[in-house]
Amino acid sequence: MTLLRKSKIRVLIVDDSASVRMMLERIFSADPAFEVAGSARDGEEAIAAVERLSPDVATMDIYMPGMNGHEATRRIMETHPIPIVIVSGNLDEEEVVSSFRAMEAGALAAVAKPRGAGHPEHEADCALLLSKVKLMAEVRVVKRWPRAGRRASPPLSRTAVGQAAEKPRVVAIGASTGGPVVINTILSALAPGFPLPVLIVQHMAPGFIRGFAEWLGLSTRLPVHVASQGERMLPGHVYIAPEEFQMLAGIGDTISLTRSDPENGQRPSVSTLFRSIADVYGSSAVGILLTGMGDDGARELKLMKDKGAVTIAQDRQSSVIFGMPGEAVKLGAASYVFPPAKIVAYLLSSRIG
Repeated sequence: MTLLRKSKIRVLIVDDSASVRMMLERIFSADPAFEVAGSARDGEEAIAAVERLSPDVATMDIYMPGMNGHEATRRIMETHPIPIVIVSGNLDEEEVVSSFRAMEAGALAAVAKPRGAGHPEHEADCALLLSKVKLMAEVRVVKRWPRAGRRASPPLSRTAVGQAAEKPRVVAIGASTGGPVVINTILSALAPGFPLPVLIVQHMAPGFIRGFAEWLGLSTRLPVHVASQGERMLPGHVYIAPEEFQMLAGIGDTISLTRSDPENGQRPSVSTLFRSIADVYGSSAVGILLTGMGDDGARELKLMKDKGAVTIAQDRQSSVIFGMPGEAVKLGAASYVFPPAKIVAYLLSSRIG
């Protein structure tokens, strides 16, 4: 999938609250990059508006009367696909998990609704919303074909695909836009006896990390944690970098969290994690760089490869944005360039156990 360049972004606002629709319309109208194409009060209206107005992007509420945002997203992506950003009004666990289910249906990202104009963080909230929607509007999305239900994955080949200089002791994964669904796909295929700890840095808007961990925990048979300072990594456990902390691998299979400066504009940063993995584990590691905008983690994946680790970049065809993995490929940082199914096959192979 590729990025598009447009001079004016036509946005459809979907929310059941008239006051929220008015607030969002004011926010987008104040930015010369946007034009408000229209608004909708529920999922049914949203589907009709997408067909009638052909907007470049839509903001989607989750809880609405009648058809909710999850179902509306699924229907839009099956009929008239456009970039969709979930704008969540309540960052409680249930709504955040529902936001990730909407990503499974094809939404690209989620962000919290801006707090009211009198709130000291209102301007920062607005800036984050505008930035996220602007970036997602550039993503070329593809039609999702209707499915009768969740089908089981086909059997995966265990063909030998390479081997680290030493048996790996840890898996490190970095991702940004499009990453949650791919991470879910990978983790849900791993059995409880998976022999390695898995460390994950996923770029995400504030307020969503704990819901992300909860959502992953519903699909995977591995325990999923938001990482804690000094925590000991256990085989078959998944550790997600918390918001506003850099996550590093420490001596003795421990996790270190720091408030050090953002790297590549990110905290947590994939680069920080991968560099620490290279320093601590050398050749006994697997590094995986998934879909995402920018180049966070690409140079450090090369560092891991140079130290003998197995390194994998997600392929262009399966990536929502071939930015981070694409930069890694350009640098020669990837031992393998795989779609998600082959990443799973590698992790299930005898090269890991």
